[in-house]
Amino acid sequence: MSIYVGNLSYEVTQEDLTSVFAEHGSVKRVQLPTDRETGRPRGFAFVEMGTEAEETAAIEALDGAEWMGRDLKVNKAKPKEDRGGSFGGDRRGSSGGGGGYSRGRY
Repeated sequence: MSIYVGNLSYEVTQEDLTSVFAEHGSVKRVQLPTDRETGRPRGFAFVEMGTEAEETAAIEALDGAEWMGRDLKVNKAKPKEDRGGSFGGDRRGSSGGGGGYSRGRY
């Protein structure tokens, strides 16, 4: 399992995150997604700790804490959802919208 860390400063580095989370246990991995065009962090990260107890301790200590001028949002990461097609529709290519009759004026 991993921890979601949101509302991060755009100046944050993986080393910064590792340092802060290491105060609450062993840090196995830090993922800091970056913007494709600018290369700067996107404002959130994922941190994996050594044990579930360490994850819980880090979440309790850091959720809502102010760091680098921001109030952190820290919680258990949710599994990535399957978004289906590029339009958010189902896998058959439908983009969701409705057939049927229009209720507009004629």
